[in-house]
Amino acid sequence: MPHRTLADLEPHLEQLRAAPADEGQVVMVVCRPSTGRRRLLAEGRIDPELGLVGDDWSTRPTRAPGGRPDPDKQVTVMNARMVALLDESPHRQALAGDQLYVDLDLSVDNLPPGARIAVGEAVLEVTDKAHLGCAKFVRYFGEEAMRFVNGRIGRRLRLRGLNARVVTPGTVRPGDLVTVVHRDAMLDVHVSVG
Repeated sequence: MPHRTLADLEPHLEQLRAAPADEGQVVMVVCRPSTGRRRLLAEGRIDPELGLVGDDWSTRPTRAPGGRPDPDKQVTVMNARMVALLDESPHRQALAGDQLYVDLDLSVDNLPPGARIAVGEAVLEVTDKAHLGCAKFVRYFGEEAMRFVNGRIGRRLRLRGLNARVVTPGTVRPGDLVTVVHRDAMLDVHVSVG
């Protein structure tokens, strides 16, 4: 399939914005056992030490200070509507490199850092680490797709996805609910001046 162009992608912005805000669905669970390899899972286990069990997050060269895996990048989550625009094949979609693909509004406005989502039995907390993609994303989906997901609107909607840390371990399967269980309390504070 040829890479999508900006002209192909831009007409779908309203469809992307229409993702459910509070409760959606897990579409795909993908394990990355090693660089460049992907396995679509019927069931995955989310663990506070390992991230997605069997995934190479805990052994990747990108690490936090002190040589440990970065806990703010344990699990990456991408909007399933976005990845479906890039390719029809789930095996090709998995090349985006995320572990969870969900039909949920991942925008900064809907899920600010600190927000928590229940994904199957697990709970994840959205971190403030940007998830912008890499050269592999460009190789698989093209330069224009990268510009679309990382443009001003794409970043605000987090079309490339988000990083999360594990709060509660649990099992996750395609078809499971994904539910917003907490949004950053700072958004709910109303300050009266005067």
